Amino acid sequence: MGAGLFFTLLNALMRALAQTVDPMQSQFLRYAMGLLILLPVVLWRGPRHYLPKSIGGQFWRGGFHSAGLVLWFLALPHIPLADTTAIGFTTPLFIMMGARLFFGEPMRWERWLATAMGFAGVLIVVGPRLGLGGRGGELWHLVMLASAPLFAGSFLLTKALTRHETAGVILLWQSITVTLFSLPLALVFWGPLTALQWVGFLLCGVLGSAGHYCVNRGLAAADISATQSAKFLDLLWSAFFGFAFFGDIPTETTLIGGSVIAAATLWVARREGRRTAAGPG
Repeated sequence: MGAGLFFTLLNALMRALAQTVDPMQSQFLRYAMGLLILLPVVLWRGPRHYLPKSIGGQFWRGGFHSAGLVLWFLALPHIPLADTTAIGFTTPLFIMMGARLFFGEPMRWERWLATAMGFAGVLIVVGPRLGLGGRGGELWHLVMLASAPLFAGSFLLTKALTRHETAGVILLWQSITVTLFSLPLALVFWGPLTALQWVGFLLCGVLGSAGHYCVNRGLAAADISATQSAKFLDLLWSAFFGFAFFGDIPTETTLIGGSVIAAATLWVARREGRRTAAGPG
């Protein structure tokens, strides 16, 4: 619940900043400030604790994440927060398909059904914006959707890295690699910032680090299947903050589609949790 709250606040703040700051500059500063927040911890524990065993894997992961962020930041200023959250629920579905393709994990009927339900939910959310429901097209929703498989690739690489890297190493090198990959485009579109904008990006670094901290603590304290139900709150957080900060009023299709996607993800996660608890056979 805490992670969802922090990340929704982060998205709201990033959307506000992206209204006046170029998306590429915003992407760079978001992760540069996150890196700045992590540096005291690295210096306190000692840099040797954060040397990766697979530097190539860290950069591949950073590349996928950076590519997804480019699309995400481009679309962010043009999409209501609730729509952003609803579309983001599709990432776990792409992860399931990627796990089957790249790790050979079995794609049981539950996973196929959850994937189909998830994409049905996506059509409910983005259909009216693309003219499928007669409301005209808004291609920024498709741009946001295109970021989901790239983020899924990043998480799949993270899964591979966790076999020989600690969570702290992965988190630090995510900040390092995304900052480096984002710098060239940020320099091309760089513009002057006010003192308030600098404070805003610093706060983004704090919120992002706090969100990741909550995720790690939550997963350490409970099964993944037990934590998935909290994802339902993300849509409520985003609808509330979108209305409070930007005057966004979530449409029925956003709430219905987001609920369908979240329900599919929650259902398959709980099925997987019961299967794991039951053991082989």
